[in-house]
Formats: sequence, structure tokens, C-alpha cells
Amino acid sequence: MNRALSALAVAALLVMLLEAAPSGSVMPAGALGVVFVAWSVVGYRWALSRGRAAAVAYLTVALALGFVVFNVAGAGVGSTLLLVVVVVQAVMLLPLGWAVVVAVLVPFVHVGMPMPDAVRQVVSTGLACAFAFVLAALHLREQQARSELADANRRLRELGEQAEELATMRERTRVARDIHDGLGHHLTVVGMQVQAARAVLSSDPARADGLLSQAEDQARRALVSVRESVAALREARPEQWLSAQLETLAAEGVSSGPSTSVEVRGRERRLDDEVQVALFRAAQEGLTNIRKHANAHAAVIRLTYRPDVVSLEVRDDGRGLDGTAGGFGLVGIRERVEDLGGSLSVESAPGSGVAVRVEMPG
Repeated sequence: MNRALSALAVAALLVMLLEAAPSGSVMPAGALGVVFVAWSVVGYRWALSRGRAAAVAYLTVALALGFVVFNVAGAGVGSTLLLVVVVVQAVMLLPLGWAVVVAVLVPFVHVGMPMPDAVRQVVSTGLACAFAFVLAALHLREQQARSELADANRRLRELGEQAEELATMRERTRVARDIHDGLGHHLTVVGMQVQAARAVLSSDPARADGLLSQAEDQARRALVSVRESVAALREARPEQWLSAQLETLAAEGVSSGPSTSVEVRGRERRLDDEVQVALFRAAQEGLTNIRKHANAHAAVIRLTYRPDVVSLEVRDDGRGLDGTAGGFGLVGIRERVEDLGGSLSVESAPGSGVAVRVEMPG
């Protein structure tokens, strides 16, 4: 736009000189025209880099010079175009309301001419100023739209980066939960089986060997769980009922921990894969905590199917909690359950065991 305005001012100056040649006013009109063009180039760029006051000062001087050039060179296309340049610059420098004032002032340069000519010239110059004003306003709006679009694209890229970072964090959290829920459970069972094997190694080697075999099997399962979790693979879930998974889970630590039973209430039905995994992980975490901390003799996993809701409760008869129900495992289970629209609660009192309840839509 700046180059276009400079080129228009120079072209208007040349036209004005050609129009002034027959009247013999080429020298004074040319000198004033050169001053006006220089000011319209240098002064305009100066005003662009300053504030509102500089813009008003520049336009005031430009209008004064334009009126002087017009009076010296006479009414013509060239001298009128020089003033039209000022109108365009006013749109670029001032709020549109103030720029309208400049556009209205320019046609009054014809005041003093004979009435018929003055009316004709005021109307034609006013139309030229209005046309220039509209084009400049549209260009300014386009510039603003491009700037807003660039800002929107920048914000969109930032939001995309944040979304990618959030997705990465969510995936890391999911993998961490799987590692804790799967690997932690298997290692707990391995530790208890090894401990039980050491206790009977001298008195009952056959039983100790059986316990060590079970620990070895649990270690293999733990390795498989780690590989699946770290690789974050979403493989198809085995076609197995949740109750069957819970029966297998309950039997894993029966030789080295409290006896665990599974109760199913209601008619069992197929569940969404993520819901089934969340319930299984909750049972797994509950049994892991029982075997590590509860000092319990018996535990029960109770699975209840109700219309549109399935609940799971893991209860033991151990020493209960001392007022806290923390730990990464329960935190991870709670997050997993709540992400799927479910809820988790923990009930306990010293000496009365612990009950972990999960309710899920399903």
C-alpha cells in the first residue's frame, strides 16, 4: 500500500504538471508539488511509526500543502488526485470516523469557484474521495482480517501443541496405571509365594517347589504385562467373561494369601472392553492391597449386575485402614473409573476390614 500511494502521488504530480503547462504555472506548481509528494512519502512513513498526534499533524500539513498546490496549479485531475492520496492515508492512519472528516474537507477545495463549476467539481471530487475512502477501508479491513487469521492460526497451533502434550500425558498416565495395576499385582503375588516357599523349604520341599513354580508363572505373567503396557498396544481383549477373569485372579494368591471367593449377583452380561478392564483392575488393586497390608484371613470379590449399572466390591476381614486410603494404585483406579463415568468409594474402620466399591455404567 505504501508503494502504491507513493506511485500514485508521483503520477498525479506528472499529470498536474502537464495540465499546468498551458497556463505557464509549471515552475511554482511543480516546486510545490515536489514538496507535497516528498511530504506524502516521508511524512506518511513517519506518522505510521508514531502515535495519533503524529498522524493528525501529518494530515494537517498534507491538507494545507494540497490546498496550496491546488490553488497554484488550478483545478485539474492531477491536483485533485494529490488530495485523494491524503484521503487514503487518513483511512490508514486514523479511526474511520476521523478519516471521514478528512474526506469531507477535501471537496471544499473548490470553494470560491463560480457556483455552477463549484457544484460540479465538489460533487465529482466528493465521489472520488468516497470511492477512495471505501477502497482504503476495505484494504484496511482485509489487513486486519489477515492479522486476525494469523493470530488465530498461531493460537490454533499452540492449542494443537497443548492437545498433543495432553494426549501424551494421558497416554503416559494410562501406561503407568497399567504397569502399576498389572505388574504391581503380579510382583506382590510373587513376593508372597517366595516368602511362603522359604518358610516351608526345610520342612516341606515339595510344597516349596510348588510355590516357586507358581512364583515363576507369575513372573512370566508380569513380563507379559510389562511388554503390553510399555508398548501401549490395544490388542483385542480375550473373549472371557469378567467373572471368569475374577476367578483366575482370586486363585492366583490362594496358596500364599487369604482365601478369596467370587460372588456374582444378577445376570451376567457382556461389558464394554474399557469398563471390563477398569473393573478387573479395581479388583486386582484391591486384592494386591489386601495381600500386602490387610493381614486378613479371607476376602471376597462381589460382582453385581443391575439394569444399566455394574458394581464390584472387594472386601476383607483384616485390620482395616488407619484413616487413610491413599496410594498411587487407588488414585489410578479412581481416575480410570471416573474417566468412564463411574465412581469409586472406600469404606473402612480399624479392625473391621476394608471395602472398595466401584460402580460403572454398563
